[in-house]
Amino acid sequence: MDFVFWLLSYVVPFLAVLTIIVFVHEMGHYLVARWNGIAIQTFSIGFGPELLGFNDRKGTRWRLSAIPLGGYVRFVGDMNAASVPDEAFIEQASPELKKQLFVNKNVWQRISVVFAGPVANIIFTLLVLYALLLGYGRYTIPAVLDTVPVESVAGQAGLANGDRILSVDGYAVRGFEDFQRLIATAPERQVSITFERGGRTETITAVPQAVSTPDRFGNTQRVGRLGVTKNVAQADVVLYRPNPVEAVGMTFEEVRFIIDRTVAFLGDFFVGRGDVEQLGGPVKVAAVSQQVASLGIVPLINLMALLSLNIGIFNLLPIPMLDGGHLAYYIAEAIRGRPLPQRVQEIGYRFGLALVFTLMLFTTFNDTVLSYLRSLG
Repeated sequence: MDFVFWLLSYVVPFLAVLTIIVFVHEMGHYLVARWNGIAIQTFSIGFGPELLGFNDRKGTRWRLSAIPLGGYVRFVGDMNAASVPDEAFIEQASPELKKQLFVNKNVWQRISVVFAGPVANIIFTLLVLYALLLGYGRYTIPAVLDTVPVESVAGQAGLANGDRILSVDGYAVRGFEDFQRLIATAPERQVSITFERGGRTETITAVPQAVSTPDRFGNTQRVGRLGVTKNVAQADVVLYRPNPVEAVGMTFEEVRFIIDRTVAFLGDFFVGRGDVEQLGGPVKVAAVSQQVASLGIVPLINLMALLSLNIGIFNLLPIPMLDGGHLAYYIAEAIRGRPLPQRVQEIGYRFGLALVFTLMLFTTFNDTVLSYLRSLG
């Protein structure tokens, strides 16, 4: 019984979220490859031995594989899923087939195919967030500060009781929940706050204090705080439904905000402000998926959209083995007028594989062993 509960609570939500995200990503590669007349050997969700599969009319093998932690599109003429060319096969291919090989397409076609995966993730996030915003709207409360202690960060920066927050770092604040989130996601980073006081608009800067606080599921989060409070009455909470045009702008602003904060989060690690406790691997994603699934289907769909966006961004990092690494090689080729030496590419792939594998090991260790040790106090 415990195993069935664990399976339904953790594994099913995690696999559902991951499978959809991977499918969207790989479908981006697949569609643009098809548009460029590239022969595709395999479209796989997961790695390892095939569990289920079929061949379509164009000869592509669609398969569901045993290890559901990713996926790939393998082109005809590739030695493996990392798109390493099989020189022997290419040499023996017919003239007609050679025209359809990924390796023989011009560099801009190859760039478009590689770029399409992350772009598909970003488009998917935009569509999901837009649909949720139109279908369900959002609950909001007035962005007016009730209590601002003089000794708090906000008080020292110049905010006071009764100020109405208009924007933070250029992001519109439509409710107090927006203000909370914009500050929470900027611990120890300077933010610009525009507010209204007595009919006048003013702007100040502040550096939110970094604090560790438990979320609604008991997980510890490092967030920014200004020290202000808001007294919320039931009458203050309203459901806001934007019109279709306004929802487009709100959706793009939301995606811009997520990208901005994700880049800032990654940047913190380069300047020594990063918190390793906030890094998560498959175990943490599974746990978060289970926790969010307990709130209902809409929060789970929202989580799926946000993870899709983050995976799209992560894949654009210029690390060999990731889409960004391939893009770096092809951009270098476009500039040089010829591909990088095969030896250089092989060294890069090995470095990228080691880096990605190390990151996976670290995040899994952080999710399990370190989290357990922290729980012991």
